[in-house]
Amino acid sequence: MAPPAALRATPQGAALAAWQSQLRGALDDGGAALLPDEGLHGDGGDRARYRAVFISDLHLGTAGCQAGPLLDFLKHHSSQTLYLVGDIIDGWQLRRRWFWPQAHNDVVQKLLRRSRKGCRVVFVPGNHDEFARQFSGHQFGGIEVVDEAVHTTADGRRLWVVHGDHFDGVIQCAKWLAYLGDNAYEFSLRLNRHINSLRVRMGLPYWSLSQYLKHKVKSALNYVTDFERAVAAEARQRGYQGVVCGHIHRAEMRMIDGTLYCNDGDWVETLSALVEHFDGRLELVHWRPSIEPKRKGDAHENPDRDGRLATAGQWRGHHAGRAGAPASNPGP
Repeated sequence: MAPPAALRATPQGAALAAWQSQLRGALDDGGAALLPDEGLHGDGGDRARYRAVFISDLHLGTAGCQAGPLLDFLKHHSSQTLYLVGDIIDGWQLRRRWFWPQAHNDVVQKLLRRSRKGCRVVFVPGNHDEFARQFSGHQFGGIEVVDEAVHTTADGRRLWVVHGDHFDGVIQCAKWLAYLGDNAYEFSLRLNRHINSLRVRMGLPYWSLSQYLKHKVKSALNYVTDFERAVAAEARQRGYQGVVCGHIHRAEMRMIDGTLYCNDGDWVETLSALVEHFDGRLELVHWRPSIEPKRKGDAHENPDRDGRLATAGQWRGHHAGRAGAPASNPGP
C-alpha cells in the first residue's frame, strides 16, 4: 500500500514512501543495490543469532541519529524477529528541516533487506513517527505496521510491545510543551557534540550532557520513575508478564511490582537494544564502536563477546533469567 498523495507531499510521507521505492529498486537490480555486508547469513531462519531484537528511537531524519553504529549493530545482531518500537523516523524534526543523508537511506535499506531475507520485522510507531499510525494493519516492503504487539518469549512469557508515548502526560496533555522540550533536547545534543569533540582531542571517553541532566534533576528522575511504573502497571492489568517500550531514551530492565519492565533505549546517545536469546533469556546490549582493534578471528565466533569487544569494555549488557529476575541498572 502506497501513502496517499496528501501524505507523500509531506517530508514524513516522503520518508515513508522511501521504504517502498528502495525495495523496488533493490528487486529490480536483482539485489545488487542492497547492502553487501550480510550475504546470505542471519536475516531470519536458523542462522539468526537471536530469537528477537528490539530497537527504538532511531530518530532517522535528525543529525543526532547514530546511523553508523546502528548499521554495525544490525550487522552483528541478526534475529528471527526484529521489533522497531517507535520513533524510527523523526517526523517532528523533518517537518522543521529536511535532513536525510545517505547513511539514513542505508538504515532503511538494511531493514527492508532483513525483511526480504525472512526476518519478521514489526514496526510499532511512536509519537515522532505518528503519521505511520494511520497505516496500522498494512505492510511496507514486508514490514508490518501495528499500533502495538505481543511477543511471546521462548520460555512462555508474554511481553506487551508498545512505544510508550501514551503514558507521557506531557505528550497527552500539553503537546506544545513536548515540541518545546524536543527543541531543547536537540540543542543539548548539538552542544554535546561540541563538548565531546573536545573530549576526544583530550583522550577522554564519550559523555552525555542530557543523560547527566536526567540523572541529576529531581523532576526528570520523578518523570522517568512515574513513566516506568505506569507502563508496567498497564501491562500487568492487561495480563502480560512484561512490557517492552522506548520513548524516554533510558535503557532499563527491572521488575516493577512483579512485572518485567524493559526499555530498549535509543540510537541517539544510549546506543542500546534488547535481545532475546533462544532459551528465552533477555539481555540489554549497549553498543559502542571499537576503541581497540578486534583480534583476528573474533568476529562471528560469539555474538555476545563480539558486541562487548565493540564496547571496549566500557558498557555491558544486563540480562534477566528465565523467571524474569531483575537485572542491575545499566551504566558506563
